Amino acid sequence: MSRWDNNGIVNIGNHFDLASSIFVAPRKGIYSFSFHVVKVYNRQTIQVSLMQNGYPVISAFAGDQDVTREAASNGVLLLMEREDKVHLKLERGNLMGGWKYSTFSGFLVFPL
Repeated sequence: MSRWDNNGIVNIGNHFDLASSIFVAPRKGIYSFSFHVVKVYNRQTIQVSLMQNGYPVISAFAGDQDVTREAASNGVLLLMEREDKVHLKLERGNLMGGWKYSTFSGFLVFPL
C-alpha cells in the first residue's frame, strides 16, 4: 500500500484518503487513473500495480541495471461502481525516496 503526503495534492471531494492512500469512488462511472514512479539505483527491478478492490489491474516495471534512476508509468480507464476502491501497491523493489517522487492521478471521465 502506498503512503502519500499532502504536498501539492488536489483532492476535490476528499475521495482520496491520505491516511490509507485509497481512492473510493463516490459514484458509478468511467474513471481515468495514471501513475509515475521512480526507481532507485540498486540493481533491483520494481513493479508497481494499480489495485482495484484488492486485485491488480495494471502494472509498471523498471529494471535497467546501468542507470542511476529510472521511471515507470502506466494509465487506465476503469469502470467503477460506487464505493469501489483503488490504490497503488509496490509489488517488488524499492522506490527512490519512498513515494516522495511518485505521482498518482485519477478523475471521473463519464458518470453512469
